[in-house]
Amino acid sequence: MELKDIKQLIQIVDAANIAEIEIEHDDFKIKIKKQSSGISLPAVEIQPPLAEADLKPRIEAGAEPQRKNQSNVVEITSPMVGTFYRAPAPDAAPYVQVGDLVEPGQVLFIIEAMKMMNEIESEYRGRIVGFLVENGESVEYGQPLIRLEIMD
Repeated sequence: MELKDIKQLIQIVDAANIAEIEIEHDDFKIKIKKQSSGISLPAVEIQPPLAEADLKPRIEAGAEPQRKNQSNVVEITSPMVGTFYRAPAPDAAPYVQVGDLVEPGQVLFIIEAMKMMNEIESEYRGRIVGFLVENGESVEYGQPLIRLEIMD
């Protein structure tokens, strides 16, 4: 593991509110522990990184919208921890706006995780009702991001 990888791991641990992480591979071992703030945190299980081919099924399962009050409005949730972006670049137009009609397979937003940009696609045909997070905001797994009115 190179120094830049270790620095990136430290940043990820800090951003994820993880108190401690230990990684061991062959003869390499690293343990990162934050200073205690006096607050007891629950244990967090760290999953190994997924290969790109394994990411798509995880995104589809993690992005499963939650129906609200049995209406035709769903919340699209974050499939991973990362940073939410509405556009492919800072100077580019957003993928979607409030009021836009979207089709299944259409990119709605990007979640940046570990320097990888993950395009999240709609599973439904519908209209964007609203955004629940701001562009550039850190998001958690399962956090609602967009409200979508499903159209049959």
